[in-house]
Amino acid sequence: MNIVLKSAVAAIALAAAAVTAVSAETRVTYKSAKTGSSYYQMGVELAEAMKAAGDISVTVEESQGSVQNVMEVRARGADYVFTTPPALVGLAQGGKAMFEGKGNPAFDDIRALFPIPSLTMHFVMSSESGVTDIADLDGQTILLGKGSFGAREGEKYLKLFGVADSVEIADVELSNAVAALKNGQIDGFVTAGSYPAPNVIEAAASASVTVLSMTEAQISETKRTKLTIPAGTYAGQDADITTTSLPVVAFTTTKMDDDTAYALTKTFWENKARLGETSPWWNGVEPTMLSNVTGKIHPGAVRYYKEAGIELSEEQM
Repeated sequence: MNIVLKSAVAAIALAAAAVTAVSAETRVTYKSAKTGSSYYQMGVELAEAMKAAGDISVTVEESQGSVQNVMEVRARGADYVFTTPPALVGLAQGGKAMFEGKGNPAFDDIRALFPIPSLTMHFVMSSESGVTDIADLDGQTILLGKGSFGAREGEKYLKLFGVADSVEIADVELSNAVAALKNGQIDGFVTAGSYPAPNVIEAAASASVTVLSMTEAQISETKRTKLTIPAGTYAGQDADITTTSLPVVAFTTTKMDDDTAYALTKTFWENKARLGETSPWWNGVEPTMLSNVTGKIHPGAVRYYKEAGIELSEEQM
């Protein structure tokens, strides 16, 4: 074989190898939350972890919320991964609440992959207020914010615990909560997000605050999931904080092949500790949180959990 022919053959071989490498890369779209939110940042961190680990390329898409993420299942393909509370999946599959009259067979094909940090309720009070229990908020000025899950949940809790009529609700944006707390404009604020929450970190570091714990009876009344924020998470926090949360899970559908679902799930758990070194909110995610998945888990993810010795319920498989 002459040198020109050899070079041509080598070039063709290299081109074929390149095509094979490109085709081997799995592309996934991850739809999470609004740009700038902690959950969007989580999506970016997951995408970077997947890219570093192997052949999965993740594109993060902005979302207007969990309901939109579920609704898009109707038109999406095998590459679609999205985040939402498991409760919303159940509502979609039952055609209830915000999904009433919008039912679709595609909702029945939704399958879970792995949990991500939960939306965690924080009632943050100035130490000067002397408040140590939500039921003792009489006469306090509280910032709830507007339109968010935390604002709606906070308002619900004030009513549940009988203090809604004795609390003054501050007309201040949640983004100004720490400044308003420091200058005495408010006695406390309510926020929901993955812990450690940035605004709570700032409040604890710059002012003396108490993050309220809830009793077992109070948690039961809320009908939310119990969550413990470990001691030392925030400055001056010497004991665990018992509060409520709304679990959030990464989902896909049965359109995704088992190998891709397996690879996504395996890569997540094998890189979770490394993710937590950069962003501590990942440290709160544990396999036990899979118990919050009330529906089915994708067969590919089930394969990983069986290999890892992580117990699942019969209903989840």
